[in-house]
Amino acid sequence: MGLLDAVLGSVLGGQAQPRGGGGDGAAMLMQIVAAMLANRGGGAGSGAGGLGGLGGLAEQFQRGGLGDVMNSWIGTGENQPISPDQLGGVLGGDLLGELTQRTGMGQGELLGQLSQMLPQMVDRATPEGRIPDGGLGDIGSILERFGGAPR
Repeated sequence: MGLLDAVLGSVLGGQAQPRGGGGDGAAMLMQIVAAMLANRGGGAGSGAGGLGGLGGLAEQFQRGGLGDVMNSWIGTGENQPISPDQLGGVLGGDLLGELTQRTGMGQGELLGQLSQMLPQMVDRATPEGRIPDGGLGDIGSILERFGGAPR
């Protein structure tokens, strides 16, 4: 149906269901971010097909005027912060609506957590300071790099 349905349906095998909030929402958010970073389909400008993984997300940040922020997360230097409002502007209302529905979080809480989580996940997923040519791998490998692997 929507962007996250397509991404999560293929990456998580349909396991992701809307959550009622709390800790479940934060755990679901981490899985969703990993799924978005792992997704390679769709490319830039994609709709329901996905963001195109980290490369597509980086392009979205570039179009939103925050390419330097994303580049700091990918690079080996210090990560620049992003405010919840800035992140909301880059992600857009449709994606935010799907994220709040999936996690059960309010938009303010979601953006607050995501503005802290996303820079760390991108940074740890790109230890060599660049987006790997073959992509970041699957959701499990991304979660493992972040220390949130289910195993």
